[in-house]
Amino acid sequence: MTVVTGAASGIGLAVATMLRARGDCVVGLDCRPAHDDEGSILACDVTDTASVAAAFLEIDGLDRPLRGLVQCAGITRDGVLWKMDDEAWESVLRVNLTGAFKVLREAIPRMRAAGGGSVVHITSINGVRGKFGQTNYSASKAGLIGLTKSAAREVGAFGIRVNAVAPGLVRTAMTEGLPEEARERALSETVLGRVAEPSDVAAVVCFLLSDAARHVTGVVLNVDGGQDI
Repeated sequence: MTVVTGAASGIGLAVATMLRARGDCVVGLDCRPAHDDEGSILACDVTDTASVAAAFLEIDGLDRPLRGLVQCAGITRDGVLWKMDDEAWESVLRVNLTGAFKVLREAIPRMRAAGGGSVVHITSINGVRGKFGQTNYSASKAGLIGLTKSAAREVGAFGIRVNAVAPGLVRTAMTEGLPEEARERALSETVLGRVAEPSDVAAVVCFLLSDAARHVTGVVLNVDGGQDI
């Protein structure tokens, strides 16, 4: 079984869809719960310790070993740092970094009991290089890279791999809200000349979850069309 956070839209939805297409059991977590013929999306506020614990207790009731975790939950609150208020800073760090920690903390003992597994965090190239107007987002994604590498060292002995994928600009509802000038600037940075689709990122996530990547841990794979070359 694989748990996917932020599964109701964007990259999270693409990951859940691709995993189900290959026959995996997937449980989605999102602040917007839903249910369709493909499977359930459980209500979960990743920033709330009790909400995360309750979601995993519900997952325990499915009586399936947890072997995969993909953390896609994320938000933006853009603005230059000298005009950014505390809530804009703290809300992004709470969801993108602290939320990922809280979910990972619940998942690791269950993966250990299952005999191992694979974790993939969705970070960003802006967590590597920084981005004007996104100090909060970039800091949260840089922190997620640190969480990935440190966790990989801590849980490798349990047969658990922890990796990250760093997308560039991806066509999602969140990025469609960007000013046209910002989207054009990002597109001009890519050497492949196109914006990534969520399925482009999902394909790399599925690779990292698979046995084909069984000797890969603690790495960050860019999926950015050469945007960060």
